[in-house]
Amino acid sequence: MDRPCLPGLNRLTVLLTLVFALWTGAIGCAGANPQKTAPPSKPPMTRYLALGDSYTIGESVAESERFPVQLVARLKKDGHDLGAPWIIARTGWTTDELDAAITAAGPTGPFDLVTLLIGVNNQYRKRDAEQYRGEFRALLKRAVGFAGGDPSRVIVVSIPDWCVTPFAKEGGRANEGGEIDRYNRVNREETEAAHAKYIDITPISREAVNDPALLAEDGLHPSGKMYGRWVELIVPAVKK
Repeated sequence: MDRPCLPGLNRLTVLLTLVFALWTGAIGCAGANPQKTAPPSKPPMTRYLALGDSYTIGESVAESERFPVQLVARLKKDGHDLGAPWIIARTGWTTDELDAAITAAGPTGPFDLVTLLIGVNNQYRKRDAEQYRGEFRALLKRAVGFAGGDPSRVIVVSIPDWCVTPFAKEGGRANEGGEIDRYNRVNREETEAAHAKYIDITPISREAVNDPALLAEDGLHPSGKMYGRWVELIVPAVKK
């Protein structure tokens, strides 16, 4: 906008006034291109909810070796910061016990990532697989809700085969691998029906027959090494 000249002002005063106005941004120059600023970058993912039992809480391994913690560390190394995982899991929990614990903890979301690994204790207690189906379906529905209704943010991890471990052999239950497969058929079917992601880590768990390093010192639960193998499978699904 043009400004009229004011009588009585000398050239120096006018010049100083214009310089001050330009400096403060009070006036602009017609036809000048404004300085472009880069658009704000998409904020990194910041929240991760891990739901499960002993395999999620990492029974018999250090906290840093738990698979949710290893997953976060690996993603951060690749430039994706999820922050510290919120783990709702405990050794021995069945589907109904996890459901009650979630209600007590009261997570609200939305979370950028939710993992769900549950069912081994249902099988261990010899509960019916179809009962498991209904309870697992309800948990998966809750997981999708915690992910803001987006099933692509939910990853279901298959149940590892504990029947190959020394603990199972000593307890006379080494022949129950078929039951693990049955439970995993159930959770895979429900995961696919919900359009969530499914990661099959069961074959890795069965390698413990020939590789004792894949087991923790208790002879039952996965070691940090095995959890690391799981993470290698999970990372590509999270990045998608």
